[in-house]
Amino acid sequence: MTRIALMVATALVAISPVAAPGQTTAPSPQSTTDFAVGPQYDTTHVYVAPEDFDRFVTSFTATFGGTTSKQGVFQVTPTDSKTKSQLALTPAGTVSVFGFLTPIPAPFGAERTGYLVTDLDAAVASAMRHGATRLITSFPDPIGRDVVVQWAGGVNMQLYWHTTRPSYPALATVPENRIYLTADAADQFVKQWRGFAHATVTSDDKTAPGAEIGQPGKSYRRIRMTSGYGKMSVIISDGQLPWPYGRDMTGYEVGDLPATLARATAAGVETLVPAHGEGDRQAAIVRFPGGYIAEIHAPVKP
Repeated sequence: MTRIALMVATALVAISPVAAPGQTTAPSPQSTTDFAVGPQYDTTHVYVAPEDFDRFVTSFTATFGGTTSKQGVFQVTPTDSKTKSQLALTPAGTVSVFGFLTPIPAPFGAERTGYLVTDLDAAVASAMRHGATRLITSFPDPIGRDVVVQWAGGVNMQLYWHTTRPSYPALATVPENRIYLTADAADQFVKQWRGFAHATVTSDDKTAPGAEIGQPGKSYRRIRMTSGYGKMSVIISDGQLPWPYGRDMTGYEVGDLPATLARATAAGVETLVPAHGEGDRQAAIVRFPGGYIAEIHAPVKP
């Protein structure tokens, strides 16, 4: 859906060869290519009821700043449907907002993010080689193509491609895709994502305090990675999470957490988990009008 939301915004504003005996098999170009374009083109998909659409967009930009694309009503799936659609572009990250006026056709509605790639067919082939499954085959739109894939643990993402590459400014801070998994799937997912995204593990804390995910007295494993697609935190636990943990798909980094939370409260955003320390950051979890739940954090100053 991100691919399509960016399409809307743009429209409205403008197999490895077999080695001969004795030869060393060269890596497939597609296995070594990084298809990422940049985190400013990667968005979280937010689905809200049509009546909550405007309140959500207003509260999100009031919290983080930024601008919006022109709102419209479109068919953004390859099968018949209709939705309100708009981008909210902020210095802390972008969201694609959808308020469907018709039932949402599968597999849409369960994908968490959309990532712009340089070559859709090659990126899909690479994703599948690294273990992803297509939930829908790629489909065209007026200025590009889209696909939805699923990784280990049921992590759904959309990949998209533009015929003409868009140009958005770099973000002030890069948002963090927050993936909650159990140990059954975590290592497999991390291996898949590292292979596909050329991601680097920046930290792997095997005994992070469970209080950070509402489990005082326990510990959990937290893997943080970075790639051309942005940041990612893989949160590995027994899955016995109290609400709202596990519902926060994205973490937004800000410079001043108290000031951001104050703006959020003034805009009608509810704080579900108050600000608290988590090692190198202060973090809180909030719920925007319409139900979107997000983590907001700021680095701890030395």
